[in-house]
Amino acid sequence: MVLDAAAIARVFDREFRVTHHTALIGGASEPWYRPAGPHSTLHEVHFTRDYAASALHEAAHWCIAGARRRLLEDYGYWYCPGERTPREQLAFERVEARPQAIEWWLSAASGRGFRVSLDNLGAELAAAEARFVPQVRGALNTMLEQGSMPPRAMQLGRALVHESGAGLPQSLADCEVMLS
Repeated sequence: MVLDAAAIARVFDREFRVTHHTALIGGASEPWYRPAGPHSTLHEVHFTRDYAASALHEAAHWCIAGARRRLLEDYGYWYCPGERTPREQLAFERVEARPQAIEWWLSAASGRGFRVSLDNLGAELAAAEARFVPQVRGALNTMLEQGSMPPRAMQLGRALVHESGAGLPQSLADCEVMLS
């Protein structure tokens, strides 16, 4: 079964709401992360509308964020709205390859297809995609070959597989079939 955004959020919450005081929440106009504080006792991972890809992408960011980063709004990272300069795009690609590799793996565990996201690109899309896809593929292959998938990503992947009935992706080839 292919999991939708609501099912992904339920699985995430089952795995992490109690142990990490974190919820995955849909309906946002833009994705963002808000640590617990006066507004809530839960850390909140917000994903865009009801998009499963956004839920998996934001969950991937949370799965690799360290304890200190999880205390900061949006993990302390910058976000550049609108079109990026070539320099900003390269910086984006450097920090996004690993989260998108984890998103790809989680997508396969959810029975879903995957497509890299470069956001905010105009005419440079084809060139950036040709450069970025191999970076994401390489990051995923390295994690799978070295057994270095982050522990929370591994936990979430196993839980998604249990829910979806998909097989747990063990190799890049297992994920390649899910590339759209």
